[in-house]
Amino acid sequence: MDEPILTIEERSAINAGRWFSTLSPSLKHDILRCAYVKRFKDSELIVARGEPPEEWMACAKGAVRVSSTSISGKQITLTYVEPGIWFGDVSIFDGDRRTHDAYAHGETTALCVAKADFQKILASHVELYEALLRLHARRIRQLYGLVEDLNTLPLRARLAKQLLHLVRSYGVPSLSDASEVRIGLQLAQEELAQLLGASRQRVNQELKYMEREDAIRIEPGGLVIRNREALMRITESDS
Repeated sequence: MDEPILTIEERSAINAGRWFSTLSPSLKHDILRCAYVKRFKDSELIVARGEPPEEWMACAKGAVRVSSTSISGKQITLTYVEPGIWFGDVSIFDGDRRTHDAYAHGETTALCVAKADFQKILASHVELYEALLRLHARRIRQLYGLVEDLNTLPLRARLAKQLLHLVRSYGVPSLSDASEVRIGLQLAQEELAQLLGASRQRVNQELKYMEREDAIRIEPGGLVIRNREALMRITESDS
């Protein structure tokens, strides 16, 4: 069942989002004023490929797994939308159907703005056009960076960069050791491999190398980053 309002933690995640936090108070107020909350269970479908765009959304809690399906019917994970990140605006802009499936990864909360309200906000806030252009420019830069890494960096360096990104987005301080940080996003090695465009076996091998170097620790519940500097050195030395 949908809850009427965000929790304090969820609202904090939205307000602290790198993009949303740069908007003017009046624009943020108008977005939040017409927004509503949806809550999803783990693996529940949020939007489906081919659907008409009805909502502009932001992740407020958990994660949104964006995926596609191969010709053979296998689901392939493309990215994870973290708390504070908005998505779904491209389809609303061009009027075309959704290009990918989006599923809840863990218990997930989404903040939603209906298409009609989104268009009203655009009409009354020229600032939003400019802000969305900046947001799309950032996405394009990230996409180009991913393509460049895929073609120029070995798997070891790409994996180290991905782990550093995950710990920045989902890092949870360790209670037993202040120097260690746990990645709060629970990813199977197959899911991590899909993000890197590699096989699970190769990713598992590289993770074990990093564990022997005391850069990370592999636990049944996920990964613990023991030495961020070591991971950074891997990305630099293999670049």
